[in-house]
Amino acid sequence: MRRTIEVPGGRIAYERSGDGRPVVFLHAGALDMRMWTPQVAGFDAGWTVVRTDARGHGASSTPDRPFRQCDDIAAVTSDLGLGPAVLVGVSMGGAAAVDTALEHPALVAGIVVIGAGATGHAGRDDELFVDPWTRERLRRLASAAAAGDPAAWTETFVEINLAGPQRPLTRVDPVLVDEVRRMITDTLVTHAAGLGVLPEPVTDAPARIAEITVPVLGIAGALDSPDHLRMVSELVDGVDRGRLEIIEGAAHLPNLEQPAAFDAVLRGFLDEVAAARVG
Repeated sequence: MRRTIEVPGGRIAYERSGDGRPVVFLHAGALDMRMWTPQVAGFDAGWTVVRTDARGHGASSTPDRPFRQCDDIAAVTSDLGLGPAVLVGVSMGGAAAVDTALEHPALVAGIVVIGAGATGHAGRDDELFVDPWTRERLRRLASAAAAGDPAAWTETFVEINLAGPQRPLTRVDPVLVDEVRRMITDTLVTHAAGLGVLPEPVTDAPARIAEITVPVLGIAGALDSPDHLRMVSELVDGVDRGRLEIIEGAAHLPNLEQPAAFDAVLRGFLDEVAAARVG
């Protein structure tokens, strides 16, 4: 059942299932908690599974003032009595997991960061992305936004997330493509008024990642962009207890493209974190 938690200036929607040690799933930008549907059934046996909609996405409120995603995540974790929890985040959600580990360490038992790193930026993609393929698609996103063309924006965003630079979108499961398009469209329609209000990051996160003492698992799709692969590698190299796993046959959303392989890697990490905390 979907419920909400009040946070300063808004509300966060979440779903909770299962029983056991807590794991919180954080979705990618422009998507919503539905992107974790393949994982819910597999992990709610033995784990308390929580998936959220970030502010400005899904059933959560549309932002009308500055906010930090790490504070929203901390509010959900605290209000539900879940901490310390393992945070699992893709892209935007992965960066938010890093920020939460830095700003609210008592609430975090471990983090899984997929296709992201410690970004420390807000709307400054030009400082993060240097690969020509990605920069060209970011230019297309900006042009579509300036022209008020949500269809063009959606198609470019789908290409970045599902195709990646090494293959055409036609080689991706069309059912999955439609599911991702639907989530993006729902975000643009429901939260259009808040599209200009970006979450504020922890700006010094890249310089502070050595402060993260909990286990860190970085995951990247082998077909993702070089910049995303670099970000994940830099994160795990910068912490004491980090390691990297590559998922073959997937780009930026490996949990959707290769759920069996992704789940196996994630389950192994969750078991390691649980065993370490018991020990």
